[in-house]
Amino acid sequence: MTAWNNPLIEQRADPQITLVDGRYWFTASVPSYDAIEIRSADSIAGLSTAPTKVIWRRHDSGPMSFHVWAPELHRIDGRWYVYFAASERDDIWKLRMYVLECEGADPLQDNWVERGRIATPEEGFSLDATPFEHGGRRFLCWAQKSPPTESNLYIAELTNPWTLATEPVVITRPDLAWERIGFCVNEGPAVLKRNGRVFIAYSAAATDANYCMGLLWADQSADLLDAKSWSKSPTPVFTTDESVSQFGPGHNSFTTTPDGQTDLLVYHARNYRDIVGDPLNDPNRHTRVQAFGWRNDGFPDFGTPVADGSCSL
Repeated sequence: MTAWNNPLIEQRADPQITLVDGRYWFTASVPSYDAIEIRSADSIAGLSTAPTKVIWRRHDSGPMSFHVWAPELHRIDGRWYVYFAASERDDIWKLRMYVLECEGADPLQDNWVERGRIATPEEGFSLDATPFEHGGRRFLCWAQKSPPTESNLYIAELTNPWTLATEPVVITRPDLAWERIGFCVNEGPAVLKRNGRVFIAYSAAATDANYCMGLLWADQSADLLDAKSWSKSPTPVFTTDESVSQFGPGHNSFTTTPDGQTDLLVYHARNYRDIVGDPLNDPNRHTRVQAFGWRNDGFPDFGTPVADGSCSL
């Protein structure tokens, strides 16, 4: 039996868990927003007590000196990369996307180097970059503000892990009422390929109890760089459930059980609604994991957030 406790890891927001060669890897935003740490274990439960390794710390000034957010660890063509966003101490909302590369095969022991900023044609607030492969091509999906008051999701093809090869295309804007509570936000994309479709889950609204997940999809044979290829759920697919004290679930990633037979949703949520002050300064967005299934029409069924406590399959 596979089992773990929720929350899996406390005070880790924007969580990402990936399974590589039978081993789980975890990274997330740390409450101080000043460093990137990773950990690894041979089970989901093991991540909760696995030692952490800080692989990078913010700069003292200039770019990458403030608001280090939402790192993602990916292995691409045998190399390890971390995608993250960071701003500047003297301009704390000048968020941009950056990439680190591990110089060796062991992310916990080998040296990491900065590969620089992911440049986009329209310079501006950008974050939550996630790369994925489809049809033998490498793509990047991310969130960027354009116009300045709205965070949209973009997609482009990559030349290499840190360089765009094509003009970015907007695939969703926060044009639905539930995406515009507090802030007009589409962010935190996570890619899932199943049943002849490419799905992108994303998060919307302010980072309080209104935070929730939406869903995009395109046919696997479609041109992913054509905005018309993408459809969007008119309603959120994963939301606050007050009955089990789970508030603001979102900024998810996907993984599976070691045998690949069960899909797992990784996300953060708080176990209380009321927040004093700015929600970004409240550290209690905890990492949670739960299994999800599939509907007869081939779409994911994420269900509802589970209560704190033991989870088992």
